Amino acid sequence: MNRLLVFGLGLAAGGVLAAALSILMARRTERRARDSERRAREAEHLAYVGTLTGGLAHEIRNPLSTLNLNLQLLREDLQRPASKSDPRLLRKLDALEREAARLQQILDDFLKLAGKHEVRLTVQAIHPVVEELVEFYEDRLHQANVRVRTSLAQDLPAVAVDAARLKQALSNLILNAEAAMADGGELMIGAEAERRGVRLHVTDTGAGISPEDLDRIFTPYYSTRPGGTGFGLPTVRRIVQEHRGTLEVHSEPGRGTRFTIHLPAADAATDTT
Repeated sequence: MNRLLVFGLGLAAGGVLAAALSILMARRTERRARDSERRAREAEHLAYVGTLTGGLAHEIRNPLSTLNLNLQLLREDLQRPASKSDPRLLRKLDALEREAARLQQILDDFLKLAGKHEVRLTVQAIHPVVEELVEFYEDRLHQANVRVRTSLAQDLPAVAVDAARLKQALSNLILNAEAAMADGGELMIGAEAERRGVRLHVTDTGAGISPEDLDRIFTPYYSTRPGGTGFGLPTVRRIVQEHRGTLEVHSEPGRGTRFTIHLPAADAATDTT
């Protein structure tokens, strides 16, 4: 009797376990379907915004180019030897050229954030992407008295990335770090393997970000940097999302800031499609 009871209990437990597994699998399938639907809606929305952005950029670029050209011609006229130009006019011209350049920068940064981008994901190692970028900025950072330290683990899984877009995101983080260390400091760029993915981090020893600013740094047009357009970090977040990754930030005023990008391994990224 005891054996029959144990056997029956075993069958019942097995049935409960099988039912629980079935429920979990059904929920996982449902979650994947919802995620796929959400990504499809987001892609459709981004395509629509990209179309509007392209038209807006075209309408702005043409008069802006004309403005820049005429400012250059005006400067040439005022600087001719026979011209008796008023120094005040040249100072006003300088101001106009600076504002035109700033408008061009705002437009370019806006396009990077809201423009239509075709992301070309290819499976590759992350090392060359990071190393090429560090080499590119090495001289600039050295001149800014910023020491760069890299720590790239050797056992990193391959990831599916668009190298150009990922470099753009990391470039924004590096330039932000440089700006945060006006008197020099240390920039640490690292990569480690984590569960089903790769963790990239960019850490500086700069001024840090206050808690009230930390809640707003990913808001377009919001910037604490003089002359900043406020599109850099929103662009970084968009690029990370395009790679089905996540972005985190930790900062202490007076001690520095760390941005962490979590990218899924190539097989994990495939599983979520």
